[in-house]
Amino acid sequence: MAPHTERNVRFFAGCMTYGDPNWRPWTLGEKETFEHIKYAFDNGINTFDTANAYSNGESERVLGEALKHHKIPREKVVILTKVFFPVRRDGRDMVVRDLDADGYVNQYGLSRKHIFDSIKASLQRLDVEYVDVLQCHRFDPGTPIEETMRALHDVVQAGYARYLGMSSCWAWQFYAMQSYAIQNNLTPFISMQNLYNLIYREEEREMMPLLKHLGVGCIPWSPLARGALTRPWDEKSIRSESDALVARGKDAPGSKMIVERVEELAKKKSVKMAQIAIVWTAKRTTAPIVGTTKLENIKEAIEAVNIELTDEEIKYLEEPYQPRAVVGHA
Repeated sequence: MAPHTERNVRFFAGCMTYGDPNWRPWTLGEKETFEHIKYAFDNGINTFDTANAYSNGESERVLGEALKHHKIPREKVVILTKVFFPVRRDGRDMVVRDLDADGYVNQYGLSRKHIFDSIKASLQRLDVEYVDVLQCHRFDPGTPIEETMRALHDVVQAGYARYLGMSSCWAWQFYAMQSYAIQNNLTPFISMQNLYNLIYREEEREMMPLLKHLGVGCIPWSPLARGALTRPWDEKSIRSESDALVARGKDAPGSKMIVERVEELAKKKSVKMAQIAIVWTAKRTTAPIVGTTKLENIKEAIEAVNIELTDEEIKYLEEPYQPRAVVGHA
């Protein structure tokens, strides 16, 4: 194994693209995942974000296998995983419709039973004794907040997770959960993983100010807008042709002009479009989560740390944005 390089890398490696190629058309298999994990770690990336539902458990398993295969010490990496969606037995995607009827009673959501069953299964797939951060993938309106927060606290007390995080939800839901934990001396959330990028900035209205007020880190997913910010507007990819969220993002008013301005600025600076998008997001958050399907994508993301955007350039990128419908959790 090549020596681990210490660098000022301000993003986490997203593992949604790793696992089972049959899960989604753009998901990488085990061999390619091993290469990505090694390259990322050797070049200063030590934080990996996965979920029980990614590739229905295969993302966690392959991440764990990659760390063992490359003899990467557990104490040198930070592992984040999630709980909420079921690990489906039929290979289907992350859906919550008609789950009880499909035989998934108590196998999804944020009930005490599912939280404990899920974290234990995640640890087994990852083949580790603990995860650094256990995140709630979504808010569960069907389970009392009291039950969820006490169960999460007990997960930390049991040593299964060191810290807790939340993912896409309404600001009031996050505040209600966090307030209950603080007021009852339970383990609070340290992070929020929300959808945030140049063509989706609705989080700036309530969630971002709330996180600043509470002192909670922001680690947004999809800083590249599912790839929409990595290529010219009319250029297609496997993901853009198969991911519904890409289409919803590009349908929003102002998105086309923003992508065109990202392309223009990238050409002016002789850098990649993805690098412009990553730098913009990194300046406004704790650390974005970047998923990759090619090794050169990781290299480009790492090199983005050396790119500077002036105040005028930032204003130029942001100017076309228009309010749009909430996505990601609505």
